[in-house]
Amino acid sequence: MKKMIIANWKMNPSSIKEANKLFDSLLTIKNNDSKIEVVVAPPFVYLPFISLGSEKTDIKCASQDVFWENPSVGGGAYTGEISPKMLKDLYVDYAIIGHSERRKYIGETDEMINRKVKAALNEGLKVILCVGEPLEVRKKGKKAAMDFVKNQLQKDLKDIKKLSVVGRRSLVIAYEPIWAIGTGVPAHSNDALEMIKYIKQLLAKSYNLKARVLYGGSVNSKNIIDFVKHNEIDGALVGGASINSKEFKKIVEKINKLNN
Repeated sequence: MKKMIIANWKMNPSSIKEANKLFDSLLTIKNNDSKIEVVVAPPFVYLPFISLGSEKTDIKCASQDVFWENPSVGGGAYTGEISPKMLKDLYVDYAIIGHSERRKYIGETDEMINRKVKAALNEGLKVILCVGEPLEVRKKGKKAAMDFVKNQLQKDLKDIKKLSVVGRRSLVIAYEPIWAIGTGVPAHSNDALEMIKYIKQLLAKSYNLKARVLYGGSVNSKNIIDFVKHNEIDGALVGGASINSKEFKKIVEKINKLNN
């Protein structure tokens, strides 16, 4: 199975000109014969340009969020939100849901995230669900961290077994320990491996589901191999390093060399 690398641009760059330049730089990645699935997640305002451009390449496109309702006649009264149907119409492949920054700054709850996951899957969007523990929980030990992530998954994936679309490999989990995101201090690769193994076991036991599970949190070209050298870690969700085109290309190149 191909490793998966997601470039989460977050609220970057500041103009469409810069966004197009950044995306154009990624087109030099020879992804058609690569062992990597590359996914780019730009801000909503750039999606029409990036998603349509990605149609000509093997690079996939993701949204950074999605709402839980689709517009109907007179039923789209959700100012500022973007529906799964709208994203599908833009040829978007994936939707990132439950990122810790949205949980923290926007106040997204597990109940809201669960509704988004089900709405996206029902519309045929593939979901990248983010989970991960805060520092105060990790300090209590591995069991506390695992219990926290288990609780997130149980709430975020409530009633998910009723959705047959999950059987089409439509769900990806991104394990992102909150204390590692944007800090420059990633989790130790062995700790990430242990958590990802646990997540996979939980998904298999509770949902009869095999899903790719990625690591995210201060990933860069210097540490990427520490994570993806493990067969159980299926790739990475890359934040800050993804808006530096040279750095992101180094990440892809290193993984390709590892797989050759």
